[in-house]
Amino acid sequence: MTTALGPRPGPAAPARPAPGDGAARAARATGAELTVVRAGVATSVQDLGRPGLAHLGVPASGPADRRSFRLANRLAGNPENTPAFEVTVGGLAVTLSAPRYVAITGAPAPVTVDGVPVHDATLLRLPAGSVLAIGRPWAGCRTYLAVSGGMEPERVLGSASRDSLTGLGPDPVAAGSRYGLGPARPVPGVPLELAFSVVPCGGPITVRFRWGPRHELFGAADRHRLTHAPWRVSAQCDRVGARLTGAALTIGSVDLPSEGTMRGAIQVPPSGEPIVFLADHPVTGGYPVIGVVTDADIDLLGQSVPGDELRLTPVR
Repeated sequence: MTTALGPRPGPAAPARPAPGDGAARAARATGAELTVVRAGVATSVQDLGRPGLAHLGVPASGPADRRSFRLANRLAGNPENTPAFEVTVGGLAVTLSAPRYVAITGAPAPVTVDGVPVHDATLLRLPAGSVLAIGRPWAGCRTYLAVSGGMEPERVLGSASRDSLTGLGPDPVAAGSRYGLGPARPVPGVPLELAFSVVPCGGPITVRFRWGPRHELFGAADRHRLTHAPWRVSAQCDRVGARLTGAALTIGSVDLPSEGTMRGAIQVPPSGEPIVFLADHPVTGGYPVIGVVTDADIDLLGQSVPGDELRLTPVR
């Protein structure tokens, strides 16, 4: 803190572990590590995030598609909160120093091992030294890669999630990044035909939402337009949120104090084009929130791509 007399002395900050310290400890313990050969366009390390810290201004973050993330870890025999890769529009290639089972879920994408296509890569045993590569998905946009035993990246505030809004979390994934692996775990015998991800695949995406807390600021015509007019996901779509394009809503002159927001909040800025908040949303906002997408449906928007048609259906 700075005062009129200059910086105020405070307690010395605890030493922060150097990037990769967690990976190094795990590698020493198991002798196994993962190396990134190609990082892809927007690959990040995620776990289930930092819930409960919004009062400190810290977003929860975590995977954009939590169902697919949890499924990948379950298939690999890991606890659901084990760090794994979220691969946006493909491009990731990795190699392991020891053979491990790996699970791939979320947006379906072509997978190769040493350049040879893999017909069903939901769960496979990757030999040591082989290169596994994930291509561009043909539906959805985010694919998840979990390794048996899990990766050990640096944790910040108790989480290994990379938050694109604040920069909290481990360093961005880059070619040459190395992650120590925890001890290999037994892989459960799950019928793979039952292990599928729910990903938008052609046609409108229908998501349910609940009105409020500021829906009464909008007239009946605008509320009808929100629920009956088709919307499309715009090019302004990332882990923070998805802006929708369509017949703009009218909010007039609104002066609201900043208030807390949450994943799934449908915020309406002065442009009248709704923004649906996703994993890395800000913890507060000053624009009115007309409704909140249900927790059961928000993962669908985490897999949406620009141009997808969206229909919003109110529920009680």
